Amino acid sequence: MKRSPQPTILVLLFVAALLLAPLFLPAFYVTLLNYIGLYAIVALGLVLLTGVGGLTSFGQAAFVGLGAYTSAYLTTVHGLSPWLTLPAGLLVTGLVALSLGMVTLRLSGHFLPLGTIAWGIALYYLFGNLAALGGHTGISGIPPLQFFDIELRSGREFFYLIWAVLLVIILATRNLLDSREGRAIRALKGGTLMAEAMGVNTPRSKIVIFTVAALYASIS
Repeated sequence: MKRSPQPTILVLLFVAALLLAPLFLPAFYVTLLNYIGLYAIVALGLVLLTGVGGLTSFGQAAFVGLGAYTSAYLTTVHGLSPWLTLPAGLLVTGLVALSLGMVTLRLSGHFLPLGTIAWGIALYYLFGNLAALGGHTGISGIPPLQFFDIELRSGREFFYLIWAVLLVIILATRNLLDSREGRAIRALKGGTLMAEAMGVNTPRSKIVIFTVAALYASIS
């Protein structure tokens, strides 16, 4: 049976609209689309975690902050290139998510979301009270990203980077869900007993999906 070309056409039209949008839209709407793209990256992690895996987390904002603070601190204090600090932010976020997940994901029912709220608030106050991170005012003087000889300063320049990353993450998420690990993650929503009866290593799958969702938040 032949596949309908309609989905491919719609995707191509969507990509074409993204390429043309910054050229015709006012700066306000370009900035708005940038925020939509950034929030969509975080939302994709929640789709995986809650929509597909059936797990609840209210701590994704903490992972956004963890990635941002790691990158900003290494850039401003140690003078590293922002492109080098982005992987460092992912590494730190991944390690923290792995550690928290191994403890928090042992909880079930209402205790799981309450646990994520607890460490989410704890990280918020930790960031706000560390003088090295600028306290509640944050870190200033962060240099702009530079792509070859082009400095990404305005919303129009950031637009293509944000939406390119979002499209890559969408493709990566689709490939993950179509993989063997993705099928195991899908089984989690039916309950731990049913998933384990199907041969799924539920603790491992929960850790994987929790860490991936945290990395998406850190990228954002």
